[in-house]
Amino acid sequence: MRRPFVTLTFTMALALVPAASFAQATATQQPPPAQQPPAQPPAAQPPAGPKLGFTTPAGLLLVQIKPDQTAVFEEMIGKLKAGLAKTDKPELKAQAAGFKVYKASEPMSGNALYVVVADPSSVGAEYALLNMLAATMTPDEQRTPEAAEMFKKYSEAFAMINRLNLTPIGGV
Repeated sequence: MRRPFVTLTFTMALALVPAASFAQATATQQPPPAQQPPAQPPAAQPPAGPKLGFTTPAGLLLVQIKPDQTAVFEEMIGKLKAGLAKTDKPELKAQAAGFKVYKASEPMSGNALYVVVADPSSVGAEYALLNMLAATMTPDEQRTPEAAEMFKKYSEAFAMINRLNLTPIGGV
């Protein structure tokens, strides 16, 4: 039973060798095109969207903060809220209108859990908290050594952030 199979396989391989070599030979014999088409200019990059934004009318951020860094995070939220209150940027004012922060009583994965509510959210706006804080500052304030230290301290407080895009349902 094995012998006819081996013979058939060997015969098929021998029959296909000329076809494979002919295909390779004709591919190499084709003349190159007379002219190369002009190089396409690189496509314009679409504007970068937010690092952390919402695509729905409301959203939640589940922010896990290292347990020993809750005071640092709450300090940052205080500065962010103060910056949002004094801003004259319309996009930040729109974000501030629906921006609330809550601390959960229950920990999450050993970290303190804060819930950031954006209701209504500003679709397409940046909700990365450090970026929002930076947007409330002037360029001169952002360049100070104190600001660099502040952002480093604040960024080290974060353990994880999860985003939830929320869509209302029903008539509730």
